[in-house]
Amino acid sequence: MKPLLIGAVAYTPNVVTIWEGIRDYFADTDTPMDFILFSNYGRQVDALIDGTIDIAWNTNLAWVRTVAQTEGHCVALATRDTDTVFQTMFVARAGAGMKDLESLRGRRLALGSKDSAQAAILPVHFLAEAGLADGDVDLLRINSDVGKHGDTGRSELDALRAVLDDQADAAAIGINTWEAIGRDQLMPGAFEVFWQSPTYSHCNFTALDTLTDERVQPWVDRLLAMDWENPVHRPILEMEGLTQWVLPKLEGYKSLFEAVETQGITPRW
Repeated sequence: MKPLLIGAVAYTPNVVTIWEGIRDYFADTDTPMDFILFSNYGRQVDALIDGTIDIAWNTNLAWVRTVAQTEGHCVALATRDTDTVFQTMFVARAGAGMKDLESLRGRRLALGSKDSAQAAILPVHFLAEAGLADGDVDLLRINSDVGKHGDTGRSELDALRAVLDDQADAAAIGINTWEAIGRDQLMPGAFEVFWQSPTYSHCNFTALDTLTDERVQPWVDRLLAMDWENPVHRPILEMEGLTQWVLPKLEGYKSLFEAVETQGITPRW
């Protein structure tokens, strides 16, 4: 059988190692696959829509834009367990006395790249839900990795440094960056969370609805069968930031669909 062709964005060098490991996992089965790496999500979504690839490993914004460009003729196939409980964390200097989003009124908030759902698009959405309109908070936008939808985390680290440098009073970052601060001890004790968002969905494997179940379902079933307790599988799962592949929670994208619409974010790049 012709291998399924999967697209992924090369946001860090170990992406190659991850996808070579996943390709090896599917080798010598009835669901072989190969992969293509892209420099940004715009090109990856274009490649999915024009049929260059069969499946795209998309961020939540890439999923929303694929839905818009295909008028809903696409499906989310699988996701990481960590992608179903993603959050945005609003952080300030430890001891700054920030208590909630209202504490940001009249203050400066550092945001990550403009195409980062967790560090720019959804934070603005959450501010609006809290009754903070345009102008109520001074937004410092740090667009240091546009095209990769915040995958590198660089703009979020830059937002944190802006707080340390007194250019902002607080920063909005994804939960993975927040956990990395503690895990890697990048900035131990410097920050505290004063508000965290409800959970929402992040990345997923996206296909067009023209890809038949016969072609894709065996691949999905085998993906879901990757086992954390298997010492061969675990290194790949660890590098990709999950313990188990699961089915997507589509309701978890609702807040981002709303944010994209209200903020006038275009379907195309």
